[in-house]
Amino acid sequence: MSERPDGAPEHDPAPAYGDEDVLTPSEPENTPKHQAPALARRSPWNRRRDKLIAAAIVIVVAAAGLVVAVTSDSAATDRSTAAPPPALPKAPAAVPGSLTELWQARSGATPVPVGEANTVVTADGSAVDGRDPLTGQVRWHYTRTNLSLCTAGAAWGRVNAVFSKTLGCSEVTQLDPATGRITAQRNGDAELGTQLVSDGSHVTTTGKKLLNTWRDDLVKDMEYGQVAAMVNHDKQPRVGCTYGTVAAAASKIGVIERCPGDPADRLTVYKAKAEHEDEPQTTYSVVVAGKRARLVAMSGDYAAVALPDQKLLVIYGPDGTQRTAYPLDLPAGDLAQDPPGGVEQTTRTAEALYWFTGSKTIALSRDDLAPRWSLDGTRGPGVTYASQLVVPIKGGLAVLNEANGSTIRTVGVDRRGYTGPVRLTALGPVLLEQRGDLLAALR
Repeated sequence: MSERPDGAPEHDPAPAYGDEDVLTPSEPENTPKHQAPALARRSPWNRRRDKLIAAAIVIVVAAAGLVVAVTSDSAATDRSTAAPPPALPKAPAAVPGSLTELWQARSGATPVPVGEANTVVTADGSAVDGRDPLTGQVRWHYTRTNLSLCTAGAAWGRVNAVFSKTLGCSEVTQLDPATGRITAQRNGDAELGTQLVSDGSHVTTTGKKLLNTWRDDLVKDMEYGQVAAMVNHDKQPRVGCTYGTVAAAASKIGVIERCPGDPADRLTVYKAKAEHEDEPQTTYSVVVAGKRARLVAMSGDYAAVALPDQKLLVIYGPDGTQRTAYPLDLPAGDLAQDPPGGVEQTTRTAEALYWFTGSKTIALSRDDLAPRWSLDGTRGPGVTYASQLVVPIKGGLAVLNEANGSTIRTVGVDRRGYTGPVRLTALGPVLLEQRGDLLAALR
């Protein structure tokens, strides 16, 4: 406190009241009577206007939170899980003389029937369902109510369901087929129309301009082609190419490329994993002897390429050199265009690989992919069921001698007018048939 020249004490000017901060007098007990009382600051939230503003902010925040909750992925997911299923009865010692259809269900997103862990998995529309193989009853389900399925397939003993979003087939959910429990999820850059190619250790999404490869926890190990955010163009071997058929084996990916400046199609094989995911490590890349080439299959270090115009099946060795070529006698319509999703219809058993061309099934050696025998008039490649090779034919199944392709006997199957390709999967005593968008269980 200061004094004026006349000795009187000088006080601070009185505070102004109104819309400014409000001050209220406060006089502690030990304040001398002659000393001016201290002034304490009143809370700025005491005024009615401030309370209304605060209430409005709370309402806006709550509304925004509600919108996020309603539109989030979690809110758009309907799912249930189940306990592990009981063991299935054993498969019969030989293919039965007759088969009865147990049940049917739509499964338009599975190019091949999915049977894993004593469970049949169907995928259609937005829903993935785990079913009892004998009854078709749904045991667990996973549904994205705001997304549609692109494709679904089995790898590593799990089911990978790929859903479409704005920019393509970019959302992937991995499920335990026994329980429906989520084991991994990721967002990717797969194209519409993609299919999944597995070599046992990796899964690759197919596409016309980009291939993505994941390991078993869905972490991306490699991307090949026109990547979403290409920083250095020289990291990819070639740009401006489009892709045809894709196959995989022994942690390597093979793809038919059609590139500007090449006189014919190109076969490229690269590793599924390299030091940098956007910098592929190529094993070899060679221009083949014709256009409209199709990569049929890979096995170990070998790749089989069909050349429709030359009517040849050409086998390439580990370094990309042509090892041998075999005549290919097929109707012109069989190889007229690339197969859906860029994936040939092939299966693998303990004895051989089987390729369905569109009119016949050709057995290929597991060692070097050399053709062993063929069967005309088939509807798809074969699988092992009840310790025998079965191949779909018109009106049923052919049970074949796997060594030479001779027919042991046939089994009638009523496909209710369906005449298209049939893909098979065996699960214990049940044989699954994929007939277009429909899956049927037989026993």
